Amino acid sequence: MMLSRTGSSLYWLGRYIERADFFARLIEATVRLDVMSSRPAGEVAWSSALAVTDTEADYVAHGGALTQSEVVHFLTLDTGHPGSVIRCLDRARNNAKAVRTALSREAWTAINRAWLVFERRNQVGDTTQTLNLVEAVKNETRGFEGAVHQMLRNQSHWFIRLGQAVERADNTARLLDVKYHILLPAGETVGGIVDRDQWTTILQTVSAVTAYRWLYSDGLTPANVIDLLIASRELPRSLVASAEITVDILGLLAERTGSHGEADRMARMRAARLGKTRSGEVIASGLHQYLQAFIRENGQLHEAIGRQFRFGV
Repeated sequence: MMLSRTGSSLYWLGRYIERADFFARLIEATVRLDVMSSRPAGEVAWSSALAVTDTEADYVAHGGALTQSEVVHFLTLDTGHPGSVIRCLDRARNNAKAVRTALSREAWTAINRAWLVFERRNQVGDTTQTLNLVEAVKNETRGFEGAVHQMLRNQSHWFIRLGQAVERADNTARLLDVKYHILLPAGETVGGIVDRDQWTTILQTVSAVTAYRWLYSDGLTPANVIDLLIASRELPRSLVASAEITVDILGLLAERTGSHGEADRMARMRAARLGKTRSGEVIASGLHQYLQAFIRENGQLHEAIGRQFRFGV
């Protein structure tokens, strides 16, 4: 049977790689909102990126201005707080070192390649260089995910994927919540060009523009985007897809380890509830409130997983 600390390292490896990928995607989305949309969002866009990543307090302490260069540097290269991409990749690499023999050569190489993206780099550069940097991070994290899918289907594989699934659910909820934090400029209307730019950018961040067009024929609407990211089983990054993967992996781990309990029950209840969720109900009850409740519940599930597999032991 796998040691608890080994399972913990693999689980956190999955979480940190997924988090680095999310930060890269969020930065790309914010750059597009600030620089490439018909009405740049400016400080509001970068303030929203900090709010979504829950790094506002750290940034205030940092004392930087709400500009692209300063916020991007903080979210990517700043080693002074635990949420930056470089810190996520460093922690992922340290966890990978602790379980080196449990990983395939391809998975280990992908982690090193992602970490080396930041070697001897201390500036993010202009907009083009920023987009190139986050694209490089995305390429390497995708390489890691591909390597994981080629690994032997055993506890190592499942613990990594469990971490990825829990982190991805949190990230998608936070990304969708971007829309709450970015207010429309004065004079712009719901359904207008700027509003559509913002919803489209959210879809681009989860690589779901084509998926949206396949599944919805009545054009871009907030209700459909919300439905896709919350309740569409066809989209791997949706909340329901992440929830169902979590249930499946916990089931596989229970079969192999005999460890099942609180986390399994919480995961099954969440997946069943999400399977019945409809966008109209979410909008009526308040999207921001719904997503904040989901984020809290996901955190509770994370804690239950730690207790069930004795990660602290």
